[in-house]
Amino acid sequence: MIFDKMNLMFLFTSPYQLFICLSILVVIVLSVKKRKLTFQAAITATIIGLLVWQSAQLKGVFMLMTFFLLSVFATAHKKAVKTKIHKDNLSNKARDSKQVLANGGVAGLTAIMAIIDPLHHEFYMIMMAASLASALADTLSSELGMIYGRRFYNIITLKKEPNGLDGVVSLEGLLIGALGSGIIAVIYAGFEKPGLLVFIAGVTGNLADSILGATLERKHLIGNNIVNFLNTLIAGLIAAFIFCLI
Repeated sequence: MIFDKMNLMFLFTSPYQLFICLSILVVIVLSVKKRKLTFQAAITATIIGLLVWQSAQLKGVFMLMTFFLLSVFATAHKKAVKTKIHKDNLSNKARDSKQVLANGGVAGLTAIMAIIDPLHHEFYMIMMAASLASALADTLSSELGMIYGRRFYNIITLKKEPNGLDGVVSLEGLLIGALGSGIIAVIYAGFEKPGLLVFIAGVTGNLADSILGATLERKHLIGNNIVNFLNTLIAGLIAAFIFCLI
């Protein structure tokens, strides 16, 4: 039965489990109070957090919390400056449930698959880590690259374009994004081969985000939430593909 596979995830039978659950809830409640998440987004984030905890235990929660906290910091950092650069900057608004799913949906899906199919647990875990590496790389490169970048280029044409446009990148932003991907990779596997795989997939997913932004998003064929979901999915699939080869 599925409840057997999920180890009765909603029954907290040890102080350790209770502590993890309460920690997730405290972060979520504070996020709503500080207007980082809407109430609906908080519910969505809680569900994803519980799924990740059940499937990946403390390591999964640590990856998820690292992504969330660093993303909040990067989004809030010099937000007044970013609003002048990009008038549609949403740094003053709480994230909604669609934005939570765009960044964490793949992690949630891989968590569900790991619970249902424990025989391939490592396969789903590396996809989860890669998706979060890409999500963090994208957020840091976008939010901090906008501030600390010096020259900005269209990722497709490599021609100079204004800071803040979809698909526009800077060397500084890409390096900051790579650092974010590396942080998740180290949490997942240290400096071992799986960590390198996650790092590569996260950086590639971030590049895919910029390519999608410069093409489909600019033509208004897809929105930013779809771009974010696709970049995490691409990272997860790349990690899965390489994992199957090695």
